[in-house]
Amino acid sequence: MTAKAFAGTYQGEKAVWLQVGRYEAAVLPEIGANLIAFRDVESGYRFLHEPTLEEMDSFKARPIIHGIPVLFPPNRYEDGKFPWNGKVYEFPVNEAKTGNHLHGFVHDIPWAVEKATADETESRVTLALQVREGHAVYTYLPHEFTIRLTYTLNAHGLHKQISVHNEGKDAMPCLLAFHTAINAPFAPNSSAADYTFKMTIGNRWALNDRMLPTGEFQPLTADEEKMKTGGLSPFFASMDNHYTTAPQNGRNYMELTDAKAGVKLVYDVGTSYKQWMIWNNGATEGFFCPEPQMNLVNAPNVKQLPADQIGLVSLAPGEVWEETGRLYVIELA
Repeated sequence: MTAKAFAGTYQGEKAVWLQVGRYEAAVLPEIGANLIAFRDVESGYRFLHEPTLEEMDSFKARPIIHGIPVLFPPNRYEDGKFPWNGKVYEFPVNEAKTGNHLHGFVHDIPWAVEKATADETESRVTLALQVREGHAVYTYLPHEFTIRLTYTLNAHGLHKQISVHNEGKDAMPCLLAFHTAINAPFAPNSSAADYTFKMTIGNRWALNDRMLPTGEFQPLTADEEKMKTGGLSPFFASMDNHYTTAPQNGRNYMELTDAKAGVKLVYDVGTSYKQWMIWNNGATEGFFCPEPQMNLVNAPNVKQLPADQIGLVSLAPGEVWEETGRLYVIELA
């Protein structure tokens, strides 16, 4: 089983392709290091929501609901204000209906390909975003740092490793998420009705009319309780919901089961992510987004809760934050 890593294209955009055995994946360095495709070519499974050729212009304009975009800092910030260490950073208000800043600065800009290599059993690509004075991101987050992202493909599926290294002289905020868009159905002969899911959620945050947390929890519905154990359609209701994570058996994950194909897709995200977002496009069948997120939405503005509880992570000069994750398939008996 020979693995490959090579430069190519995806719908006309520069891509790095990884191939090994039955699996292939593609990442777009110039569009936020978005892992745009993860496929089982033998079974015809396409696990991620990929843009069609006709959708590429809208995808490039807003690369959020396809593939696995990196959000830094993730989600919404009230009035675009981000208080940090006695200062208030000003982010552009880019969501008119709420008056908030949304989704950060790294998901739609070029990253550098540091290396793409392969051996007999694995293929891998490492991408980096180095922020220094004069960089577009530095305009809003005035810190020197590097985000480094490695995807590795092997017979066990797709492995993800990400790190943030503070290379400046001041403490910096480290808030990150993956806006992961999962197909349901992902199998060519299945329908959305064949799919159920499970997520390691804890409590649901109450959100106000600007989609910002109030700092309080709201009761889970009976269906939301089923999310903890499985057997629920990812389109059971319209969701744009925010939850704490509650790892099970030491793991933080989403499982998506295709009863017709007899397979389960596991998205193991790591326990550094203390929050889940989940969005399903108004319960529209086709794809949904289980999003592992380090921090509570609008965390720097939520003064009444402790930093550890809301994932308001600070990196001192020289420190590194790192986490891993994995997408893989289990064949069911």
